[in-house]
Amino acid sequence: MSATSPIPPGTLDMLILTTLARAKTLHGFAIAERIEQLAEDVLRVEEGSLYPALQRLLLEGWIAGDWGRTAENRRARYYQITAAGRRQLEREVSSYRRVTAAIERVIQPA
Repeated sequence: MSATSPIPPGTLDMLILTTLARAKTLHGFAIAERIEQLAEDVLRVEEGSLYPALQRLLLEGWIAGDWGRTAENRRARYYQITAAGRRQLEREVSSYRRVTAAIERVIQPA
């Protein structure tokens, strides 16, 4: 069995928004690294999921992005959460907690 797991469906946006709310500004690869680090390498952020999610969040207005240079002088887009993104994050975290609490009630031993 692998030590890492893919991100559960429906949670990647919440994880990206949370990461940006904590870190202020990060480029895509750094967002993925930070999520994996905070999850103690249990979760794996796939590039094929990350960049479409970032584009979707940009289109929703939940994050903003500006082009810049990495420490290695590579061109990268740096993202930050917007006020609308913070409101969306609150909604997503609330919904996630409600659902996980319900699942926990179902799987608890009788």
